[in-house]
Amino acid sequence: MPYVTEQNLTDVVRERWQAVPDPRLREVMASFIKHVHGFVREIQPTQAEWATAIDFLTRIGKKCDDKRQEFILFSDVMGVSMLIDALNNRLESGATPTTVEGPFHVPNAPAIADGGNMAEKCPGIPCFITGTVRGLDGRPVANASLDLWQTDGEGLYEAQRDVTEPWMRGLFHSKPDGSYSVRTVAPIGYSIPMDGPIGDLVKHTEVSEMRPAHIHFCIEAPGYHRVVTHLFQRGCPYIETDVVYGVKAPLIVDFVEHPPGIAPNGDKIDTKFYTIAYDFVLQPKAQAAAA
Repeated sequence: MPYVTEQNLTDVVRERWQAVPDPRLREVMASFIKHVHGFVREIQPTQAEWATAIDFLTRIGKKCDDKRQEFILFSDVMGVSMLIDALNNRLESGATPTTVEGPFHVPNAPAIADGGNMAEKCPGIPCFITGTVRGLDGRPVANASLDLWQTDGEGLYEAQRDVTEPWMRGLFHSKPDGSYSVRTVAPIGYSIPMDGPIGDLVKHTEVSEMRPAHIHFCIEAPGYHRVVTHLFQRGCPYIETDVVYGVKAPLIVDFVEHPPGIAPNGDKIDTKFYTIAYDFVLQPKAQAAAA
């Protein structure tokens, strides 16, 4: 084994890490060593700066718990989450595009009947979402599951509320004709959590910490590519500076304002309310694999 020098260290480490039986792990480690050594050689950190970097990662880990995932937030604000999403969801142009899941999804949302309210006792302006789920061929997709989650009208997710019951999330299903109907409240633009290491990093920049108003969807149906996406409010001032780079043009929708009256699901609303109309288009799995 050669004694290491500044010049040969990277090659020595990469050669050592060839001793990995699993071919994919061997490939990943070879690339990781190449790029992390290249990064260090480029910026030439002092030992104090490197200690700060280690402390930064340590603080990220300590900020994670069952309700908060600071590493996902780090991946999001670096644009890595959107890049991984793009690499894994190369869908045809006619299919509803995907975007990041984000750090606030809570599994096992309560089942809610078509047109039901997933925002009971939650603050915000009533909002009704209607549309269809169909395939690229235009045929309706019956019984597709629509898992929704979002902030309430004060910009807070369930994980940010002191609640023990589900908050601002629900599981809906499309009807035989592919239609669906949801009652919720209108989300608002909000800041990512700024009380942790990622917030500390953003505070040292002029990068916006805001996300535009949006509603999360995860749509699944047998035989179709799973779609995790958002619907964004047209006109929201943070559309063009989304801190996690999640906005795609086909996902920007109108929140149409209405005076008090009868909502699309038949509910009588005594205040103003919004409606959103959106059709989700799913791509067959075989096509997704071949795309």
